[in-house]
This record gives sequence, structure tokens and C-alpha cells, in this order.
Amino acid sequence: MASFTKEYNHSQDAEPHIERCKEIIQKYPQIKSLMGRNVNSIYYIIGIVGLQFIMAFVMSQFAWYWILIAAWGIGAFANHALFVLLHECTHNMVFKSRIANVWAGVLCDLPNGFPSSAAFRKYHLKHHAFQGHYEIDADIPSRWEAKMIGNGFIGKSFWLLLFPLFQALRPPRLKEVSFSNKWIWINLLTVLAVDAAVFLIMGPMALLYLVASFFFSVGLHPLGGRWIQEHYLVAAPQETYSYYGPLNKLAFNVGYHNEHHDFAYVPWNNLPKIKEIAPEYYDTLVSHNSWSKLTWQFLTDKNLSLFSRTLREDRGGLEVTKGSEADFFTGREKKEELTTV
Repeated sequence: MASFTKEYNHSQDAEPHIERCKEIIQKYPQIKSLMGRNVNSIYYIIGIVGLQFIMAFVMSQFAWYWILIAAWGIGAFANHALFVLLHECTHNMVFKSRIANVWAGVLCDLPNGFPSSAAFRKYHLKHHAFQGHYEIDADIPSRWEAKMIGNGFIGKSFWLLLFPLFQALRPPRLKEVSFSNKWIWINLLTVLAVDAAVFLIMGPMALLYLVASFFFSVGLHPLGGRWIQEHYLVAAPQETYSYYGPLNKLAFNVGYHNEHHDFAYVPWNNLPKIKEIAPEYYDTLVSHNSWSKLTWQFLTDKNLSLFSRTLREDRGGLEVTKGSEADFFTGREKKEELTTV
């Protein structure tokens, strides 16, 4: 068995989705018809946000341990679904207007207790344009983070438990991306105002329910396997992995991650159709069918750690735009010839 390594995997190739996207478009041009927007996503957003505030009101009268149980069993799935819908807003796949999508993302954030929408939009689009670039891609764990956590069960459990906090500590590393803009502050003030309102009107237990739901939705929970699934090297050199298990039905098909990286303008409801149209491109890739099983594998396998990621230098000819989204959209136009859609 290979020993634990304290270094990332390195690749001399450009990010892996460009060529596959071109090949699939040439072979199956009808996939372009799947691209577009799903305005119905806003109704799911409103409904789930409403559900979480109703749950917070109901749970405000219960003891803390009942609140944690409810947050684990119900709230985590609701908040995770909102995070996926926030992701749809990030890719402008709900409304035609960019500003309307930004506000819809802020709406997704209201039950989270912590602001993440504006920052996620900024860094996630960079992740697509510059996958695996240590100075740009916030999805890559920092070296200090990977060294501190190590490859043991306790360290990796601690990392998953506090996953949002570790992510929040990554932006200072990304010198080529400008952190602050007006939407970061609008997002922050809006969410803090809602937190204060929940605390004053419903009480501290209601706020505990929302905060616990948020941490469980992206951390030490079966849903947390999603963060391992997407890009952790369980079958190197493959960099991106899809999940085809049953929880996709509660998570708006977010498991179709290879399909999403190949075609970032296809909304959640159409992602399974990509695999149906071009199965030979996806059936040959390693994929996952259980987030719970993957989480356990990550926690117990000493050969898997935060270093189990791929770094690269090749930027595919793209220039980094520190304070805008232009590099993502320019890159996607080159990859998918969207001007012809």
C-alpha cells in the first residue's frame, strides 16, 4: 500500500473538460438544446426558504438536542438543496438578468445563518475557468490546511465538521482574485439582518436550528460526501467524479458533476440527459453511488487526504480577471461555442 504523501498530484495538461466538451458537441450537437435557464428554480427556492423558517419557528420551543436531530434529519437536506439552487443562480441559469440571479442567490442564503452566496459566485466561477490552479481555485485546500488535517480519521472528521470555516480561510491565499465587492457586503448585511430578526422574534433556539442545518448540510453528514466526490482523487489521474445515487433527487442532480463541468450552462433538470445522449463518455469514468460510503472511505483510508487533489499550471490561454466573471464566460464560449446557441 502506498504511503501518505504530503504533496498534491501535478498535471502538465490543461483542465480535463475542454476537449471532452468539444468532442461531445461535435458528435451530439443536440446537446446544445439542453442549455438555457430553468425559471421554475425560483419556486423551489421560495418554497425551501419558507420551509426552513417555518421549521425554525417550530423548533424554537424544543431542547437543543431535538434541534440538532431535526437539523441533521431535515434541515441539512433543505439547506443543501438551497446551496445547489444557489449554484444554479451562480451560473445565471434561473433568470436572464445577472442581477436577478445574484439576488436569487442571496435569497437562498437567508436560512443559512452565514453569508456565502456572493463569495461562492466569485470563487466558483474561477474554479470552473481555472480548475486546479492553486493561486486561483478556492476549491483546492490550502497547504497549511492539508498539513494540519493529515490523513487520520480524527483530523479529517474535524475538517468535515468545520468545512465552511476552512473554506472561509482560503481567499487570502488567492492573490489573483479580488475578494471585496459591493455584493459581498450586501450579502453579509442582509444575512446578518435576518439572523438578528430570527433571534429577536423566534429566539436563540430557532437560530441554532438554522446554523446547525447549515453546518450539517456541507459537513460531517452523508451529504458531506459530495465535497469529496467532486474532485478528490479516489481513482487518479481522473480529476472529476460524478455521483449517480438516490440523493440526487433531493439535491437537484448536483451529483452529475462531470456533466456539469463539461456543460456549465445546462440547468439541473437537464444534466441527466447529457449522460443519456452521450453514455460512452461518462460510463467509462469512475463514479460514485453512495455519498455515505464515500465519506467513510475518505475518513478511514489513510491514502486519501486533502492532498488528494490535482494542481496544474496550464491556464488554457485564459487571462485572470481579478474582479469580474469575464474569464469564465469567455472560456465557456470557447469550449461550447455558445454564441451559436
